Amino acid sequence: MDAIRVSGIEKAYGGQRVLTGIDLAVPAGSVFGLLGPNGAGKTTLVRILATLVRPDAGRAEVAGHDVLAEPFEVRQKISLTGQFAAVDELQTGLENLTMVGRLRRLGRAGAKRRATELLDRFDLADAGRKLVKTYSGGMRRRLDLAMSLVTNPPVIFLDEPTTGLDPRSRQQMWSFVRELRDAGSTIFLTTQYLEEADQLADQIMLIDHGIAVAEGTADELKVRIGGERVELAFGSAADRVLAAADLDAAVVASTDLSVTVATTGSAAEVRELLDRMEKLGATVDKVAIHRPTLDDVFFALTGGNPR
Repeated sequence: MDAIRVSGIEKAYGGQRVLTGIDLAVPAGSVFGLLGPNGAGKTTLVRILATLVRPDAGRAEVAGHDVLAEPFEVRQKISLTGQFAAVDELQTGLENLTMVGRLRRLGRAGAKRRATELLDRFDLADAGRKLVKTYSGGMRRRLDLAMSLVTNPPVIFLDEPTTGLDPRSRQQMWSFVRELRDAGSTIFLTTQYLEEADQLADQIMLIDHGIAVAEGTADELKVRIGGERVELAFGSAADRVLAAADLDAAVVASTDLSVTVATTGSAAEVRELLDRMEKLGATVDKVAIHRPTLDDVFFALTGGNPR
């Protein structure tokens, strides 16, 4: 069953097309990663799915409800954590969470009980009675995420949730995302960190100038731009020239003292390659195996900077 379905979504602002014919399906209980450069349309798509922006064309359903025909029902099933923490600095963490619970009609006792549970879950219990203005950036992001989970929504939109966080806080947020998925929530994630999508997303879509240019698992996208490569570093330029001439069409890159060839990455193939160089008389000083990353995919398919 799909928690999110999008068909032919389009959006333009002042004649500038932001999204063009976006189609996607997100299975329930999975993490979907949306990647793209600045201005690619990531946040616009999230805002459409969260019923904050009307599309110009196309259809979208979230948790079984049409975003245009049933916006109220959609809002009851989702939470949205934006790029900036939406917390009240002049209240404590406990007060922020309790306020959201009251607004969600949990009642005074129910709201406070849920707030206490979330403070424990997000490692904020010790800071729960401190003003939010004293919190670190990582603590604010954790509180922001906790506020979006007061009612346990089945679909969670995270729009660049770890922007500006230090590595430790980012790892902590990753753990929370995995816990939410394991508990059955569907996560729609946009991020400027390609490693983040690689670590978390079950399925990834890459968009550029509002157009979907690739979709698949991280491994499928990496295979799309080529498999593993072996870099052979030689002790002299003469050896490098000798090797390059012998390998010829297999060479995909070279420097003054190295050549890089495509490979499956198997040990047998690497041994065969080294034996070939030995018979040729070209001395190999170092061997390095390079595996494609999502960074490679990004630059190959968009030619832009990750965002």
